[in-house]
Amino acid sequence: MAWPAAALLSAGHSVQAMDLAVEEWDDAKVAWADVVGISVPMHTAMRLGVETARRIRTARPGLGIAFYGLYAAAASDRVVGEVADRAIAGEYTAELVDWVGKLAGRSLEGAVPISISTVRSSSLVPARGLLPALDRYACMNHGGTRRLVGYVEGSRGCRHRCRHCPLPAVYDGRYRIVDLESILADLQWLTENGAEHITFGDPDFLNGPAHARRLIEAAHSEFPDLTFDLTVKVEHILAHSSIWVEMAKRNVLFVVSAFETVNDRVLAYLDKGHTVSELGKAVTVLREAGLVVRPSWLPFTPWTELSDLDEIFSFIADQGLMGATDPVQMGIRLLVPEGSLVLSIPGARHQILGSYDFGTLTYTWQSPDPAVDELQQRVLALAEEGSRGEMDVRNTLHAQWSAARHAIGEPPPSVDEVDWEESVPGLTESWFCCAEPTEIQMAGVSG
Repeated sequence: MAWPAAALLSAGHSVQAMDLAVEEWDDAKVAWADVVGISVPMHTAMRLGVETARRIRTARPGLGIAFYGLYAAAASDRVVGEVADRAIAGEYTAELVDWVGKLAGRSLEGAVPISISTVRSSSLVPARGLLPALDRYACMNHGGTRRLVGYVEGSRGCRHRCRHCPLPAVYDGRYRIVDLESILADLQWLTENGAEHITFGDPDFLNGPAHARRLIEAAHSEFPDLTFDLTVKVEHILAHSSIWVEMAKRNVLFVVSAFETVNDRVLAYLDKGHTVSELGKAVTVLREAGLVVRPSWLPFTPWTELSDLDEIFSFIADQGLMGATDPVQMGIRLLVPEGSLVLSIPGARHQILGSYDFGTLTYTWQSPDPAVDELQQRVLALAEEGSRGEMDVRNTLHAQWSAARHAIGEPPPSVDEVDWEESVPGLTESWFCCAEPTEIQMAGVSG
């Protein structure tokens, strides 16, 4: 929200922000607005955004509403058309400012305009002062201390076309870097307002390796006390193995990487660009440089076998990654929004996927083995119990692994198998963009 807010303020508009991830609903802000933009950078946000727009439209039927962000064009106009007038995906800033400038009202004629732009947006310093203080957001735990975190993007888009990812449907292999000067100015604001750690939200920080290295070098030089984390594909971790010692020296603490599964057949369907044998190599490369790897997982797909989750847990245990694992990751199920490259997998549309569900904004699917779907529901329910504080992370992971073992008729793992390393750095955010929104999240926007 802070990025488009800066563009709108620069164009002479008045802007207020409401971050429903950390704030209560504010009717006064809705009453104040002449037009509303809803940020939808991920599937969860689009689900919540649709409910948000419905609530706004009920209160103010004539108010102009736009969705902007990666998922803005992923929903059918039959969904967005009920609640919004405009949907802009990709590099949305210029078109959003133009639309707000015209103060577009709701058009009752024809389809809702939906557009995708990959023209590079002008680099701006985000208007973070409109948002809640940093202590309202996720923090980082490290060495027994908690640090305030700022989220920064060094680039947007991605040069890769992993089939399950929403980025290829919008950017089609393109990526757009953000000017170094604006990033440094943003970091200045963040540090002055308490940030001690920066999480770079680029889909892949090494899409442009030269830009990435310049950015970390400049950020560390200007702000030597800041620490960082990055998101990087397995193949990039290995292809650029020589840079990790340098990154560690410049205060990069950990790397998030989409391991997804330990089933090579599934990795091939998803076109991930790595194999199972390369996962352990990536862990080793980073560890030898003094970095922690925090894998993300996609355990449940239409091709998942019942034993896969147990094998993922076994890999995590063997690699000493339990302390770097978030329980919600173990229950994530493949989402297939409109435009997904999963639809291009031979036979997927007619043999694997069901109809498109306008409520959940994804194509439905069921595993050929009902026990796989039952296991996913059980594991995700355990993650939700943990997120409510009913179990700590270690006990949640043990319960999930036990469920995976039970599903294949094996005894549960011993407590010792769930080894734990308390000092592993990581963010306190417990939910992920690829996870379905919880009932509590939905209630927060629907009123």
